[in-house]
Amino acid sequence: MRALGLSLLLLAIHFVPVQAQTYDSRYAVCMKVYEGSFGGGEWIDCSYTSLPQCQASAFGRAAMCVINPYFAQAFPRAGYPRYPRAY
Repeated sequence: MRALGLSLLLLAIHFVPVQAQTYDSRYAVCMKVYEGSFGGGEWIDCSYTSLPQCQASAFGRAAMCVINPYFAQAFPRAGYPRYPRAY
């Protein structure tokens, strides 16, 4: 009986659709939106260029604004030293 239950659980997990959450690297700010507890879940909208813009959109909602960890311009360009050289 345990083997049947385990096999049904593994089969159900295998066929559940999964969406990968991606951060859009073109925008500096993302909004995490929290939906209701009955099947809503949460999702991330990375389409904001500033925190005030995101906060205006999140006002009155179950949401919060965060800095995009994958923002393309947040990292120094290749070819430039990060730290000044000591001579």
